[in-house]
Amino acid sequence: MSVKKLKPTTPGRRFRVVNSYDMLTTDQPEKSLLRPIKRTGGRNHQGKMTMRNRGGGHKKRYRVIDFKRDKKDIQAEIKSIEYDPNRSAFIALVEYTDGEKRYVIAQNGMKVGQQIVSSDENVPTNIGNAMPLAKIPFGTVISCIELNPGQGASFVRSAGSFAQLVAREGKYVTIKLPSGEVRMILGTCRATIGAVSNSDHALIVSGKAGRSRWLGRRPRVRAVAMNPVDHPMGGGEGRASGGHPRSRKGLPAKGYKTRSLTKASNKYIVERRKRRK
Repeated sequence: MSVKKLKPTTPGRRFRVVNSYDMLTTDQPEKSLLRPIKRTGGRNHQGKMTMRNRGGGHKKRYRVIDFKRDKKDIQAEIKSIEYDPNRSAFIALVEYTDGEKRYVIAQNGMKVGQQIVSSDENVPTNIGNAMPLAKIPFGTVISCIELNPGQGASFVRSAGSFAQLVAREGKYVTIKLPSGEVRMILGTCRATIGAVSNSDHALIVSGKAGRSRWLGRRPRVRAVAMNPVDHPMGGGEGRASGGHPRSRKGLPAKGYKTRSLTKASNKYIVERRKRRK
């Protein structure tokens, strides 16, 4: 994986840093795994806008991803590594020995022709293999982790992210998440070996406002530029700083903990996530 800086032939390209996409092998998706996807513009089923600054964006189709990896003990061959407009990570098209094709989240180091498998038994810890956390050795880099058995991968799915298995006690295993949080999860939950692909996604610089519009992101007005009726930080004579940072509804915006102290899953958290300095 690598990125490249474009030559400043136009103002929009002057600071543009793009992904070289050298990991991708095709630009033609598998048609049987495509579904239509409708943009909501931030509106709910009643037509009320519940999320601001959403709308527009390039037309795209959804790729059906196999997050559950429930086709067990059947070898699959990686046919292609592809771009997915719906997520930051790349996806891999795999074909099982019985002829079925599925999309899975691609991991760094995946190659076309590689064999991967999902199993409840001990299988080699090769990149792309999926197995229960109880079967994975200590210190292994993992991603696409289930929170509940059979639910399907629910976290550690974005580009470049990975977790690490650090301990095992009884029916639970302890993993360290990308945020720094150390948490216990049932050993019967599944995970995929390896870090998620496209780790250079964080280095990309859009270069111009238009690229945000292509992604469906509309302009966002700063809180201190609003009127007092619109935001707690609005108003004031001249360029007022706005006081304490807070959300539109008045909740503190920086460092304020919103997680409930009585949440049932608190007992599974061994160590809280590290605060950014």
